[in-house]
Amino acid sequence: PLRLMLLAEAHGAAGLFNEGLQHVAEATDVMAQTQERWIEAETHRIRGELLRKVGDEVAAQNSFGCGLAVAQRQRAKLWELRTVLSLSRLWRDQGKRAEACDLLGPIYHWFTEGFDAPDLKDAKALLNELT
Repeated sequence: PLRLMLLAEAHGAAGLFNEGLQHVAEATDVMAQTQERWIEAETHRIRGELLRKVGDEVAAQNSFGCGLAVAQRQRAKLWELRTVLSLSRLWRDQGKRAEACDLLGPIYHWFTEGFDAPDLKDAKALLNELT
């Protein structure tokens, strides 16, 4: 699943969103067969990002919601942060700035170290933009 998710992200970065979505579907199938679920939350997040790029914001938000639920169930704080970042960006762009800030703030403040990490830097920048 990890290799397939990396391919999905690479295709998305190249503007090949449908190909990226195909890799996400393949990764989902592999996870169902192998029960290898450690990257499941990130799979939903990447699917959401790709769906957003093809203009399906409703499906993107649903995918982010699934990813957030999985990350919280697994207590996977990095995947939770990344998913919340994606959902907060979507909400920001939809004019839901307060909701985005309320969602992102608590997960960002959960972290006590590693603030030089790219995801935490992105979260801080987005929080600053939202407030």
